[in-house]
Parts: sequence; structure tokens; C-alpha cells
Amino acid sequence: MLADSHCHLNYKGLAEDQQAVLSRARSRGVTAMLNIATRESEWDAVLATAEREPDVWASVGIHPHEADQHPHVGAAELIARAAHPRVVAIGETGLDYHYDHSDRTRQQESFRAHIEAARVARVPLIVHTRDAEEDTIAILAAEMQHGANTGVIHCFTASDAFADQALALGLYISISGIVTFKNARDLQATATRLPRERLLIETDAPFLAPVPNRGKPGEPAFVADTAAFLADLRGEHVDDLRDYTARNFHALFSKTGNKAAA
Repeated sequence: MLADSHCHLNYKGLAEDQQAVLSRARSRGVTAMLNIATRESEWDAVLATAEREPDVWASVGIHPHEADQHPHVGAAELIARAAHPRVVAIGETGLDYHYDHSDRTRQQESFRAHIEAARVARVPLIVHTRDAEEDTIAILAAEMQHGANTGVIHCFTASDAFADQALALGLYISISGIVTFKNARDLQATATRLPRERLLIETDAPFLAPVPNRGKPGEPAFVADTAAFLADLRGEHVDDLRDYTARNFHALFSKTGNKAAA
């Protein structure tokens, strides 16, 4: 088994030849893909792909970059969409203070609405955070006082301390192709010590193509390259890492069919 826990199959670079993209992923052993929405206008297309492809599932959410453009999207809208059997997560959501494409207060309000929606709908939360570690953890911890949430820090590039705080809250951590980059020494060090029962891998395709595919549009097939690099980094057999990260995927996104004991 091999799961890509975060990709954007309906983004430019993949959507134009989606069937070939999916075929290449399957040929490299990818058995599950989570297709992520970042704005409301994408929800229908992302869901349509998941309805058509048995190994693809969908999320619904508003990326922090888009928060200013979606003041009308609150918990109720997300909860309603999450009732669909192919929608297995809420997000991606979170905070991005690196670019500040949306007002920080509005990002925080949107983030809280997504956390509430995930809690009520009983699906995991997909969290994006960049240059906002303190506020991200503070909001997650505060919102979890209203009831436990599960979820994942996607495309992890944060500090060791943040990793420990996220794990303490019960979250998973997903590693992208960034881990293969030569300048990613800090991330590589963190990746070696993450507990295997909380580890996921992803492509964030069409972005962040791993070595040896740098310069190409990312695609789900490349999660196999990230898996191979990460296994070598952690001193594990690649087949073992592929299997346990896929089991983790199905355990976290339980609407996909829980294969944690497979």
C-alpha cells in the first residue's frame, strides 16, 4: 500500500490530464489519494473526482490565503458538505503569516470555524501553518477544550517544538517532498524521530516535486520517491514505511475504510 495524503488533482498541471496522472500513480503502487480543496469554487470539482475514482477521496475547506474572499463560509457550510461519504476531511485550513494574503484575524476566525466543523462532523482536520506556530497551537489547544479533534499538520516544515506540541494534541504529521531537498536538514532531523504511528507522506502536487523530479510539476506518483528517501533516512525498509503510512492514512481518514489492521 502507498497513500498520498495531500494532493490537488484539480489544479492546473494535473487537471488537464488527470486520468494519465492517476494511471502513473497507480503504476507506482499508490492505492489512496486525498484530493484537497482550498476554496469554495473547487469543492464540486474535487468531489466529482472522488465520486468517479474509487481510490481518491475529497476534503472541503478554505485555505488561509483565501480567508478574506470567503467570509460567508463558516462551520455550517463545511458540516453540510462533510456529510457526503466521499468527503473524509475538513481543510486545508490554518494560518499563514509568511505571505499574509488574508488578514490574520480573518484567518483565525476561519480556522476556528473549520475546527468546529471537523469536531461536529467527526472528520479529521487538515492544517496548514507557516510562520504561525504559536497561534496555530494556541487555537488548536483552545478549540479542543470543546471536544477532541483529530487531524494532520500537512507539509510539515515547522520546528521540533511544534512537532512535539502537535503530537501531544493527538495530531498526525505529514512529510512532503521537501524532505528530499538538500537544504532541508532541520526537517530531515525531525523526520527521523517522528513516531511511525503518527506519520503520513504526501506530495502536495502539483507543487514540491521531490528529488529526483525537481523542476517538474508534482504528481501523486512521486510520493513513492518521498517514501524511498524517508525510509532510508529513518533506517527502515521502504516497503514497511509504505505500508504503515498507508495504514495510518486509513486510520486517520476513517471514512475511507479503516485498514489500520490490514
